[in-house]
Amino acid sequence: MNNALDPTAEGRLSEHAVKGIALFNRGEYFEAHEELEHAWKEEPRPARELYRGILQIAVTYLQITRRNYVGAIKMFARARRWLAPLPDACRGVNVAALRNDAAAARAALEALGAERIDEFDVSQLNPVRVVN
Repeated sequence: MNNALDPTAEGRLSEHAVKGIALFNRGEYFEAHEELEHAWKEEPRPARELYRGILQIAVTYLQITRRNYVGAIKMFARARRWLAPLPDACRGVNVAALRNDAAAARAALEALGAERIDEFDVSQLNPVRVVN
């Protein structure tokens, strides 16, 4: 979705979301999940789906680092569901890049398959891009 006028795109990231994204970007996916879960639960507005989407990507990447192919594929689908309806930029997060990065990671994972998940190059797990 590319709708710059979408009201969910306005505003700032919550404190928990900022912490969660910083953890995500350091590859601390479990800890990122915890912070983003707080952000998601505390956000009453529709923008909470942004936090849920990033949270789901964090869990996806955690599953990849734990070599859980089935779990990662399942979480990719969940994350996609939450990120798809969001505008390309929301609360300063480049959602379009996040969607594209996740899709590329999923394609790389699927190309390897469960049998070769150990060969997955974790450098393909890109950070969340935030524009100030």
